[in-house]
Amino acid sequence: MTSTRIPLRTGPHPQADRMAVAAFVCGLLGVLVFNILLGPCALLLGAAALHRGTVRRLRAGLGLAFGALDIVLVVVLSSQTGTLSWHV
Repeated sequence: MTSTRIPLRTGPHPQADRMAVAAFVCGLLGVLVFNILLGPCALLLGAAALHRGTVRRLRAGLGLAFGALDIVLVVVLSSQTGTLSWHV
């Protein structure tokens, strides 16, 4: 059996591309669960990916946007309930 290697479409910094995808996933999951933890992670990973020159700039930007949304959600929802934990 022979295996052929399929090249990945990444830029000069593949770690930055992975950071951009991780920022997007953290931000998207943070909208649903653990937004107090995943929101800042999405912000940090998205900013680091953009700083390192990722090819996936849209995903890094969406990670930043979702991370900011996560923080806004936790502030608004926890201020309504009076505690740091919230439920819908």
